Amino acid sequence: MRPLNCGDDDQTACPTNLGLNITPVHTLNLSLCATEPSSCLSHPTGRNTLPETPVQYTYNTVVAIMTSPQQIRTVTTDLLRITHPVMLAGMNVAAGPKLAAAVTNAGGIGVIGGVGYTPDMLREQIAELKSFLNDKNAPFGVDLLIPQVGGSARKTNYDYTKGKLDELVTIIIDSGARLFVSAVGVPPQAVVDRLHKAGIYYMNMIGHPKHVAKCLALGADLICAQGGEGGGHTGDVPTTVLIPTVAAMCKGKKGGMGAEVQVVAAGGLFNGQSLAAAMALGASAVWVGTRFVLSEEAGAPKAHQEAVRTAGFDDNIRTIIFTGRPLRVRKNPYIDNWETNRAAEIQELTAKGVIPVEHDLERMGDDIDDDTMDNARPFLMGKASAVVNDRLSAKQIVDEMVQGAVDEIRKSNAAIVSKSKL
Repeated sequence: MRPLNCGDDDQTACPTNLGLNITPVHTLNLSLCATEPSSCLSHPTGRNTLPETPVQYTYNTVVAIMTSPQQIRTVTTDLLRITHPVMLAGMNVAAGPKLAAAVTNAGGIGVIGGVGYTPDMLREQIAELKSFLNDKNAPFGVDLLIPQVGGSARKTNYDYTKGKLDELVTIIIDSGARLFVSAVGVPPQAVVDRLHKAGIYYMNMIGHPKHVAKCLALGADLICAQGGEGGGHTGDVPTTVLIPTVAAMCKGKKGGMGAEVQVVAAGGLFNGQSLAAAMALGASAVWVGTRFVLSEEAGAPKAHQEAVRTAGFDDNIRTIIFTGRPLRVRKNPYIDNWETNRAAEIQELTAKGVIPVEHDLERMGDDIDDDTMDNARPFLMGKASAVVNDRLSAKQIVDEMVQGAVDEIRKSNAAIVSKSKL
């Protein structure tokens, strides 16, 4: 069986390069492959040029049938051994093992969010994920929240791992994960060293350029820059500003595994146009959350999926009432009341290290009404919720993103005026 890669080194038989090689910050590091996997369009030279001999990815027959042929090849697809530059955001329950496996089976990489998981829970979640994989050795990732606690950190920060980080990392290493993701903070150097020794790539989420240096110093292999349009914990720097800024900061820097640090884009990305745009801005893959919440395999409850499906452009908000740090969620009357009428109370509580919603629920005790209880459960979603209206399979989402991106890149290149030969 033929491996799923971009194929031939002999580019004389390939069509003219269709890569968007006009990016000012760095040369776009992708190649477009024709429908037949062994026929590939040449890629630009320059930053992050792919090796002359493509990495040979061998999948079993079942996966080969399920995974569409590779059309876009980047350094990140090579590093993670995936077919498509699409990554499932680790959204804890909203994603879940079944969706993570479905994204991996579709040729991307599925990531489960391990926030609040005990070691036994994480072990069970990974086992369930692997049970859904068509290729039991296919790549997947695990995302943990590792905020700084104490010192100059937010007083509402706490250890989500409850002192079990080393044990959780051991489980991740033993599981054969390909990727470890750290969010809302950075892991200890000892953890990064253990991951690298085990051959696991380390990616850190950031929402502001000021966090890049610390990630690079630790040996991050990938940096996921999430713009303020993203759902869940996010900053306020727009995606179109953040990605090229971070790409410039990572240019020429080597990660702990030896390859050049890759930028993964996140925040408001949901279709082929946004994948193509992210690559033009300097990313070599995308981290997608909200689009996958409204998928057939998502672990998100019906109410969460319906909240995404019906959301308009003014229906989400960043608030700190749920975790003590900015979290983009679907608006509701309970949140509006906090933000409009209890803003001073939010500041007072968080300054003391108290999370507002937890304070509310404890104060109400047994007297809490159903309406408050329902509205006190946040539905995480990004700005893309305004345009995500259809429930699709993970494979449809991945395939449509990739094909849409290829179409957009070709369309953009058609606008380039070639210099006439004298």
